[in-house]
Amino acid sequence: MSYTDDASTHRDDAHDGDDPWTPLRQYSQARSRSGALAVQTTAQGLPVAIRIDSTELEKHPDLLAADILRLCRQAAMSAGIRLRENLLASGIDRDLLATMKLPHPDDLAAEEERADAEDDATTSWLRR
Repeated sequence: MSYTDDASTHRDDAHDGDDPWTPLRQYSQARSRSGALAVQTTAQGLPVAIRIDSTELEKHPDLLAADILRLCRQAAMSAGIRLRENLLASGIDRDLLATMKLPHPDDLAAEEERADAEDDATTSWLRR
């Protein structure tokens, strides 16, 4: 799996501008490395759209569901990272920001690495 944050879609254009909280009103997107599976979620990771290529339907349903949930988590992490960046840019105190426990880009990278390792392990197992 690989996170990609394609252009986020605003759910409420009236709140655009200099509002640092804008990422909470945007959809986030993530897709698999192959692009065969993609999700669009709220900032909290709730899916609002899922695109599944027909090749993904050949997977066991549990594996497909796990991939979708993983992408939803990655999309939510992306929204949290954007929120962190916006709040820092708006001048919020770093100590206050730390108490919010928003994800860092390194957290997302680690999640992607774990997902890739799980995908490799699953593929290896299926090939045996």
